Amino acid sequence: MFSQHRSSITLVALVLANLIPLFGVLRLDWDVGSIVVLYWAENLVIGFYTVIKLLLAAGLKGLFLVLFFIMHYGGFCGVHGVFVLGLTDFGGGSPKLTPGADWPGPLVFPQMLLNVARQVLAAAPDALLWAVAALLLSHGVSFMLNYIGAREHKGQTTNAIMTAPYKRIVVLHIAIIAGGFLVISLGSPVGLLIALVALKIAMDIILHKRSHRMRLDSADTVTQPSQP
Repeated sequence: MFSQHRSSITLVALVLANLIPLFGVLRLDWDVGSIVVLYWAENLVIGFYTVIKLLLAAGLKGLFLVLFFIMHYGGFCGVHGVFVLGLTDFGGGSPKLTPGADWPGPLVFPQMLLNVARQVLAAAPDALLWAVAALLLSHGVSFMLNYIGAREHKGQTTNAIMTAPYKRIVVLHIAIIAGGFLVISLGSPVGLLIALVALKIAMDIILHKRSHRMRLDSADTVTQPSQP
C-alpha cells in the first residue's frame, strides 16, 4: 500500500512541476525559447542527482568516476545548450567563447557549459528560475522516495547510473527539439506551445514509469534469495 502511495506521490510531483511551463505559456507569455531552455536546464538537475547516486554507489573510491562524469556530461550539456540557444535565440543566441580565454584541451566543453549557464541566468525571468527549482524539488522527491526509500539503488551499477541521463536526453529531447522547430516555423502559436508542454509531460510519465519499474525489477533480483 505504501509503495503505491509512494509511486503516486512522485508521479504527482513530476506532473505538477511540469505544469509550471503551461502556466508560463497561458499567464506569463512564455515563448518556445523559455520552454525549451527550461527543459535543457532540467538535464543539469538530473546530472546533479546522478552525481549523488554515483557517490552513494562508489563512495570516495569512485571520485575519479564522478569527475569523469561531470566533465563528460557537462560537456554534453554544454554542446546541447549551445544548440538550444541557437535554435531559440534565447538571450541572444549561441554564446561565443572569449578570444584568447579558451580553456585548454577538453576543458573547453565545461567552459561552454558555463557560458551557456551564464547566458541563461542573465536572460531568464524569475519565474523560469522558480520553474527550475520546482524541477529540482520534483526530482528530489523521486530520489528520496524511489531511489532511497524503495531501495531502487540495489543492483544499480555505476555504468547504468552514468548512462541513464544520456538515454533520457536522446529520447526526450529529439521530440522536444523537433516540436520546437515546428512551433518556431509556425510563429509560436499558443496552441502548439501547449501541445509541446503536453508532449513533454506525457513522455516524462512514460519514462518515469519505465525507469522505476526496471530499477525495482533489478532490486528484486538482487534481494531475492537464491533457490537451492
